[in-house]
Amino acid sequence: MNAASSFSVATSAFQTGGDIPAKFTCNGANVNPELKINGVPNGAKSLVLIVDDPDAPRGLFTHWILWNIDPKTTDIGENSVPTGGVQGTNDFGKRNYGGPCPPSGTHRYFFKIFALDSKLDLKPSAGRAELDGAMKDHVLTKAELIGRYSHR
Repeated sequence: MNAASSFSVATSAFQTGGDIPAKFTCNGANVNPELKINGVPNGAKSLVLIVDDPDAPRGLFTHWILWNIDPKTTDIGENSVPTGGVQGTNDFGKRNYGGPCPPSGTHRYFFKIFALDSKLDLKPSAGRAELDGAMKDHVLTKAELIGRYSHR
């Protein structure tokens, strides 16, 4: 088995494909869940975390972006940013985690971790478009965790 196939992200807060507890949403404390990262490939120079919602009314909505996470990171604690990680601007216009907050229906939320072959030179105010552009041609592998949420 190669390193890329063992690359994964998980949480103890919910099962993949399962319901995200309200604590991690706009209906609760609005803090990020703990994330466990496993199998970072050799040669990775940094990690990127993107949390987004493809089911938003206006299309893909970005809830959290973090880059230049140390590739030795195996845990992102609840309500925390890993040492060295840079938070960019999400689609709420803020530089932090913005939890699920769908206007109606059940939405899917993707917690994606990318292993890159370099660190990124981005301003902390950068948004998703700048991050996607900077990552282009530098992604070694990707892992994702999907959760669902609807207003109760």
